[in-house]
Amino acid sequence: MVEKKISDLTIETKGNIYFDGRVTSRSFYKQDGTRFTIGIITPGTYTFDVSDREVIQLIAGEAEILLPAEQEWRRVKAPDTYEVAADNSFRIRCFDVVEYLCDYYKN
Repeated sequence: MVEKKISDLTIETKGNIYFDGRVTSRSFYKQDGTRFTIGIITPGTYTFDVSDREVIQLIAGEAEILLPAEQEWRRVKAPDTYEVAADNSFRIRCFDVVEYLCDYYKN
């Protein structure tokens, strides 16, 4: 489960804005230097390219995802978690606003 409060972080003030503002997030860094983002996805279908391994947890809402090598869309809802291997892409479609937390892991 995502903690409601996370302490001792550094935040980048510049937002990450994708798809003409329909997906936004902010980057945070833990004391050990690892990065995560917290963001919002508005209704729509989006394709994300992944360079580092990502572990994504829905904080609020539900969506459908199509992960690499999968043929069928899969429904996920808060507090579900899914993982995307490095150097891949995945698709997500949302029918309402979705909030998420994404942890990044270097190869």
